Amino acid sequence: MIELATLGDGLGDALAQIATALRVPVLLAAVVVLVACAFELGRYGTELWRRRVRARSVDLIALTGQAAADPENVALYAYRAPGAFSAAALPALASARANGRPEEAEEALAAYELAVQRRLDRTRILVRAGPAIGLMGTLIPLAPGLEALGSGDVAMLADDLRDAFAATVIGLLVGTVAFALTLSRTRMYTEDLAALERAARGRR
Repeated sequence: MIELATLGDGLGDALAQIATALRVPVLLAAVVVLVACAFELGRYGTELWRRRVRARSVDLIALTGQAAADPENVALYAYRAPGAFSAAALPALASARANGRPEEAEEALAAYELAVQRRLDRTRILVRAGPAIGLMGTLIPLAPGLEALGSGDVAMLADDLRDAFAATVIGLLVGTVAFALTLSRTRMYTEDLAALERAARGRR
């Protein structure tokens, strides 16, 4: 029993040392996910601007039909598409529709879906990683903080709690913003995909 207790204490000390060593990397990871979230938010703002301002009142189905009827100016029609992914898919869809090649249309739609999934995966990772890193950043400083409290070092405890609360706020902020971005982007990309599928079939 004594040996087991000694072994347990040794393992506990080892895990505590590992957790302490992870404090700085976890705090750095919190900064990284915050910057990544800000980057995705800026990219979403660009997408929204293109959809609401530059491509306002654009019918993607009609636009694909016009591109199929006017292949020489297909780049111009792609520029007017509401999103970068739909703009990339539109020339292939217009060509497939004009030449009667449904297999090319299917390939273009599959490429669109893969590109969309890669974009969505970025914010989906942040939805999970943000809160997880925030929780780790919260728990890691608590051990030395409680030890400092036991020795009467209130100043050190205050510093540890400050780091813990900051990590919690960052993690929750990143997770919430990334979740909202994922939902909004999924809706936009799904609307475009539905329009492109109908356009590939020559339907209104």
